[in-house]
Amino acid sequence: MTKLTYPEVRRDNEAIDDFHGNKIPNPYLWLEDPDSSETKDFVEKQNELTKSVLETCETRDKFNKRMTKLYDYPKHGCPFRRGNRYFYYHNTGLQNQSPLYVQEKLGGDSKVFLDANAMDLKGLIAISRVSFSEDGELCAYSISKKGSDWNTIKFMKVGDQQELPDVLENVKFSCITWTHDHKGVFYNKYDKDESKQDGTEVNSNLNQKLYYHKLGTEQKEDILVAEAPDHPKWMIHAEISDEGRYVILTASEGCDPVNRLYICDLQKLDYQITGLLPYEKIVDNFDASYEFIANDENIFTFQTNLNAPRYRLIRIDINKPQQEIGKLVAEHELDVLEWCTVVNKNVLVMCYLHDVKHEIYLHRLDSGERYKRIDLDVGAIGGFSGRREHTEMFYTFASFLVPGVIYRYDFKTNEPEVYYETKIEGFDASLYETKQIFFNSKDGTRIPMFIFYKKGITLDGNNPCILYGYGGFNISETPRFSITRTIFVSNYDGIYAVANIRGGGEYGEKWHKDGSLSKKQNCFDDFISAGEYLIQEKYTSKDKLCITGGSNGGLLVTAVANQRPDLFKCVVAHVSVCDMLKFHKFTIGHAWITDFGCADKKEDFEYLIK
Repeated sequence: MTKLTYPEVRRDNEAIDDFHGNKIPNPYLWLEDPDSSETKDFVEKQNELTKSVLETCETRDKFNKRMTKLYDYPKHGCPFRRGNRYFYYHNTGLQNQSPLYVQEKLGGDSKVFLDANAMDLKGLIAISRVSFSEDGELCAYSISKKGSDWNTIKFMKVGDQQELPDVLENVKFSCITWTHDHKGVFYNKYDKDESKQDGTEVNSNLNQKLYYHKLGTEQKEDILVAEAPDHPKWMIHAEISDEGRYVILTASEGCDPVNRLYICDLQKLDYQITGLLPYEKIVDNFDASYEFIANDENIFTFQTNLNAPRYRLIRIDINKPQQEIGKLVAEHELDVLEWCTVVNKNVLVMCYLHDVKHEIYLHRLDSGERYKRIDLDVGAIGGFSGRREHTEMFYTFASFLVPGVIYRYDFKTNEPEVYYETKIEGFDASLYETKQIFFNSKDGTRIPMFIFYKKGITLDGNNPCILYGYGGFNISETPRFSITRTIFVSNYDGIYAVANIRGGGEYGEKWHKDGSLSKKQNCFDDFISAGEYLIQEKYTSKDKLCITGGSNGGLLVTAVANQRPDLFKCVVAHVSVCDMLKFHKFTIGHAWITDFGCADKKEDFEYLIK
């Protein structure tokens, strides 16, 4: 390869940050301004360098043609029912965005309900959230432009798809929750400031507020219903209880699975929302997570990690909030309860993670008793729909070898049936193999890893290998299908590996905490051990091992590249969190303090600087 000429980058040796008496050079401080001419020039030159490499890559066009051909297959989303209609996302193959379709009855004629492709031919507008009124006759939907987290909420009638004049701006990280009288929605917004809102701004997002918008009124008339002026990092979201009487308010401060819990009885307000909601404090600390599952009058069911790092279900009488009235479903001794919902009046659908593979069980809401397991292959549930008033549910299953199968479960027959199966021309799952292995990390902790490759290839240490990891924020990396991954494995005799390192949620909250804050080094040790295992077992070699990750995973791969540069030949880091001393000062970065810590605190600085 021709030697690359990188652009000259100015070092400002006068830029010094002071952390608790420690002088830290910050020679590229000027790059924190994305709008300066100097930054723009730097980015442009970096892009020119990248293009000069990509345009001379011998296999790029072949890869592009192969990926385009394989990716051009119909992608069908999990159906969901609202009112008397069914909705689902469907992509014909290569559409930039997947339109939302509507059916008057399941299996009947379909028509496009919302299509972001029609809003922007370049595909730069996406529909980020859709919320329907309780009767299914009104729809609120939010759109995002150019990948920005800033959203605009619009409204339409479902029957004739008539657009309504209501428009809500300055929306970010928001709920969209309808009151059961169909008159309006709760949503979150930030106060208007003078900064741009295109996703490239860097100012910190603070003082989010919860508003109620009454349909047919101007946004300036919206009613402020909840705020936390003394806690600028709090974000307060609203849910509505099953019968529409209670507003469940949850306050969170970061990405940790913990929240405060408040409940407002709308019946006491005669269902008239005129100002700040009067609420009862159910849980007024950040000791645990409380996720609303269902309620029967004043008896509420929550999924919680209170004294249960793998989660459980409890009941609370909101008239006596200090008394937990019962453990509905106890914490499992090994598996993590990932999510739970109620369908068919009183059936608890509970999805567990068992060694990074999903399992679904049915329980009785009144007693918590488990009465059925739904058979699944080795893989993950990627989509689910079903509500308490419905006698059916849908779920989507996928794995490294299965692009997607949607099942419909009818509670009248108590059996699942295949509703839709994704087929990809030219893909034969029988040609590939997936295995799950376990290896020991530096401290002896047993770590799972999935390995995906083509059957029959020679494993002699000469295969190119991509090792992926994340390891943060309680996020579990479950099996999923990928076209690009499959092309790499098929055409290069490659190995693709996913290491389920600590910091994720694969084994519950302890697994998460063992890879965060002062224990973050465990994540790097786990990932390094994964690379060493792949080399030791002759899947690959140091000269053929590529590591990749994004965001927190970008931090992961850049950190291990610094700690063990001898072990990896190539590092692909997407949107990395790299400035561990200052990340909290920009956009929503303050929410990550729960996983990373904050260098403004001396004790956190001591491990972050490492």
